[in-house]
Amino acid sequence: MKLKIDLHVHTSHSPCALLKPSAIEGIALKRGLDGIAVTDHNTMDGYREIIGTSPSITVIPAEEIRTSQGEITGYFLQEPIPALLSPAETVREIRRQGGLVAIPHPFDTLRSSRISRKSLAGLTGSIDMIEVFNARDIRRSVDRELLASCLQHGAVPIVGSDAHLGIELGRACMVIEEFRSPAEFLDNLKTADSVARRSPLWVHLVTKCIKPFRKKKTGG
Repeated sequence: MKLKIDLHVHTSHSPCALLKPSAIEGIALKRGLDGIAVTDHNTMDGYREIIGTSPSITVIPAEEIRTSQGEITGYFLQEPIPALLSPAETVREIRRQGGLVAIPHPFDTLRSSRISRKSLAGLTGSIDMIEVFNARDIRRSVDRELLASCLQHGAVPIVGSDAHLGIELGRACMVIEEFRSPAEFLDNLKTADSVARRSPLWVHLVTKCIKPFRKKKTGG
């Protein structure tokens, strides 16, 4: 049986997202999704909230971690990894938990949060997955030499919606055979299909307004 899974989803536990954990299962089922990976920024609270309701969809525990040189995503984590470690330290922490290492949105030149080219080049032998399509990418310029090096070292190409709002959920997802472990998940990704559709540009305007609104509301 094949599962349709969005591998890059943020909940309202990320400071730039409005997607409530309680709403995700219903939206996912309406979009034909069988599962998601919750990749909140520097926290796993959104995953814990969803899993606490015993959802009928597959929910992969993950975290989009801010390192000292840009973001790295850890999949199948048991606990959150602190921000601002070096990329190498972050990878070691992911591995310590038996997780998988992924590079989110590495080719969107407008993202200040993307990992630096130098750091990515130094990690090529440690990457399990690299996000070759992100539905939120605005100005995408693929570094083909670097991508080829990552793939040559065994990184598996993936896509994700990077959903921050309900309308974005499922716009980019993987169609993968069922799995029972991180290792089987990674192996099945090698033959998975993908769905890749861009999100509308206006979603960026919404999320840019979220952070200052929340700071004002909380007095931060």
